[in-house]
Amino acid sequence: MNASTRRQVLVGVDGSVASLNAVRWAAEDAALHQLPLHLINVLAADTAGGPSLGYGGPGLAKVRAESQAILDRAVPLAVKTASTIHAIEVTTEIADGQVRPILLGRTEDASMVVVGKHGLGTFHMGLLGSVSSALARHSRCPVAVVGDAPVLADPAGGAVLVGVDGSSNSEPALGVAFDEASHRRAELRALYAWSDVSESLAFAVDWQAVSTAEEMALAESLAGWQERHPDVHVQRIVVKDRPVRNLLARSQQAQLVVVGSHGRGGFAGMTLGSTSQALLYLVECPIIVVRGP
Repeated sequence: MNASTRRQVLVGVDGSVASLNAVRWAAEDAALHQLPLHLINVLAADTAGGPSLGYGGPGLAKVRAESQAILDRAVPLAVKTASTIHAIEVTTEIADGQVRPILLGRTEDASMVVVGKHGLGTFHMGLLGSVSSALARHSRCPVAVVGDAPVLADPAGGAVLVGVDGSSNSEPALGVAFDEASHRRAELRALYAWSDVSESLAFAVDWQAVSTAEEMALAESLAGWQERHPDVHVQRIVVKDRPVRNLLARSQQAQLVVVGSHGRGGFAGMTLGSTSQALLYLVECPIIVVRGP
């Protein structure tokens, strides 16, 4: 199978448990959207002791054979997963170079890039993989990050949960969330957590007035998307609490979480927003991070 030039779902594969879960999830999502799936293994790892571009001879042949073996294991997994929904084209590629710049370069033309939360090079499972973190910060397309926990086999087995903050940065995330919920025939739960105010300042806030305003803001944020996706049942959730805590708690009953890369006050293109960064660390189900405008 050769690399396809059509718009596709791209998934990075390194043989780790998380990356194989990413293959399953990506195959499911590609089948739901009837898009081709492209599996890529990067020959040179971003870890000390990994093969370098100058590595040659029998050593290079061995490493390339190992990369091919990883892809050979991943392809049947992808084909089998997709076949329960819709047959898709699955292509593979072994690329030479550094993982992060190669994957970031491909995001310009991909519909989505999917990676495992932790790769084989992660020295502590409590740390977010450097590749998934870099992609969430700088990718030109939505980034799905999949962890070690088994993904739901039934696309309609849980709700899609999206975080909304009323800023323009959350609009692209809403678009992806509605699209995923529509294709998965899942309920969309839109969470608007509107208080990050410390307890020491709480006495000075007119909570009733703020609550009314935030409920109206959520309704306005969802209105246009609901018109475009009348098939999606939306549950609106407005809470006076910190967004990370609520999104994390509600993610336990979700098949997918969608957030913007930056919320109010974010610095686009520089750092990952505090909410999305925390959720990447903590959420067990697949999470999609979508860059704002």
